[in-house]
Amino acid sequence: MADEVRLGWAAVHVLVIGSGAREHALLLALRRDPQVDGLSVAPGNAGTAAVADQYDVDVTSGEAVTALARRIGADLVVIGPEVPLVLGVADAVRAAGIACFGPTKDAARIEGSKSFAKDVMTAAGVRTAASEIVDNPAHLDAALDRFGPASGDSAWVVKDDGLAAGKGVVVTADRDTARAHAAGLLEAGHPVLLESFLDGPEVSLFCVVDGETVVPLLPAQDFKRVGDGDTGPNTGGMGAYTPLSWLPDEVTRRIVDEIVKPVAAELVKRGSAFSGLLYAGLAITSRGPAVIEFNCRFGDPETQAVLALLESPLGQLLRAAATGELAGHPPLRWRDGSAVTVVVAAENYPGRPRVGDVIHGADRDGVLHAGTARRDDGALVSSGGRVLSVVGTGADLAAARAAAYATLESIRLPGSHFRTDIGQAAAEGKISL
Repeated sequence: MADEVRLGWAAVHVLVIGSGAREHALLLALRRDPQVDGLSVAPGNAGTAAVADQYDVDVTSGEAVTALARRIGADLVVIGPEVPLVLGVADAVRAAGIACFGPTKDAARIEGSKSFAKDVMTAAGVRTAASEIVDNPAHLDAALDRFGPASGDSAWVVKDDGLAAGKGVVVTADRDTARAHAAGLLEAGHPVLLESFLDGPEVSLFCVVDGETVVPLLPAQDFKRVGDGDTGPNTGGMGAYTPLSWLPDEVTRRIVDEIVKPVAAELVKRGSAFSGLLYAGLAITSRGPAVIEFNCRFGDPETQAVLALLESPLGQLLRAAATGELAGHPPLRWRDGSAVTVVVAAENYPGRPRVGDVIHGADRDGVLHAGTARRDDGALVSSGGRVLSVVGTGADLAAARAAAYATLESIRLPGSHFRTDIGQAAAEGKISL
């Protein structure tokens, strides 16, 4: 309660926008905040319905979200997904005089346009992969010759320049595969971003940002490939763990001081000050940290693990950023130990998932819902690609992994799949810098 007295805020009603396991995790963490006296979610899922009042809303409509926030008397709106942020929903909420955690449409371009992000990083002097935008099929082959193995890299990195839900990226040593992905994007009218390959283990660092004030959360590592051993296509994320025992605190400080703060300052300089969650996806290369990408919101599935260890009141932290008071927020407190998230995906994900299957064993602690719904007869059924996130905590990473996979044994969903190696290499001491 000391934080609450220090900040001097009255109890608040929080509206969370989104329908995934990330939003389920946000709601559970907000519920632990003694200052939060009301929780709502829109549109939510079958799991969030047990935590918060649930409303149907078009999350891409600023007018609809603002009308709902007014109707239910929300004091703070927290926007989870990237699409409404890129479309300017946070701007509409703020224009109505309601505090909002999430960047403006202009600042959200840091995720919505990879070319914009590259320009910001160049201006800020931030290290990132060399890149080139291709918007004409006639220029594709020559551009491919400037990247990949022909340039000394071990692989081609081909990205959709816009939003792609984590699935618009192909990293491959096969030129034909790289070319086919790029050609498909161009045919669909999407500019292609070619990048040099960054070596080294990857890190996700979430930072709560208010202008030039930056408060980092625990660093995490996520797993994008669908299969064990990082095989198969990219997904929206199949699991994550935190903290990273192999990442020295000094490297985290370098990421904040040399990457996140300069980017935040550059956005302020451009008149696009960032307010919300700035997510840096990085590779810790032999030459130091380098940016793979920036996102403008909490990442999924890292959020599920990171928030499982947060002791500080989340509502107060998010409201401090939303109201320009982050600089006065007390230092964050964290639980000891580790947390692991394992995603249960529907059959055929990341392709078109099979939906409508009955789920058994999901109504228990540590199971966060994403692609779930309630049938008319009350049965819990799958309704999306990433169906559940199972979170385990423990005194160390091995114990957290054991807890997560023990819970998974009780879950039944026909055709579902999950990775069995989330956090395994780190737990076995096989990751080093």
